[in-house]
Amino acid sequence: MIHGIGTDICDIRRVTATFERQGERFARKVLSDAEFAVWQRRSVRWPQRGLRYLATRFSAKEAFSKAIGLGMRMPMSWRLCEITNLPSGQPVIVLHGGLKTWFEAQGLSVHVTVTDETDYAASFVVVEKNTP
Repeated sequence: MIHGIGTDICDIRRVTATFERQGERFARKVLSDAEFAVWQRRSVRWPQRGLRYLATRFSAKEAFSKAIGLGMRMPMSWRLCEITNLPSGQPVIVLHGGLKTWFEAQGLSVHVTVTDETDYAASFVVVEKNTP
């Protein structure tokens, strides 16, 4: 059964502007430690690619927060929600800490997709209630 659906469209130019004002501090606020390491590697090779990566993670976390019905209120937080990829390239959400505990206690599972184009990053998240 579907618990919630979340969508988000993020203007990459706004993420870029925020990054230009706040620098690495913005990336550290939004990204988990593992995501931050990926962002650094991508940014060194091609800064615009790093910004698109940051924008897709921002967007996916916003969509996830909507799908679980909490918004950005505890136990939801930027760094406890990690967007990673399976070896096939499929994006998946990995949760940590209190958010993981809460999510598992609710009996939920999640599906995510992300995309980025020239100026926009978009994410779609479906959260399902697992049936026993």
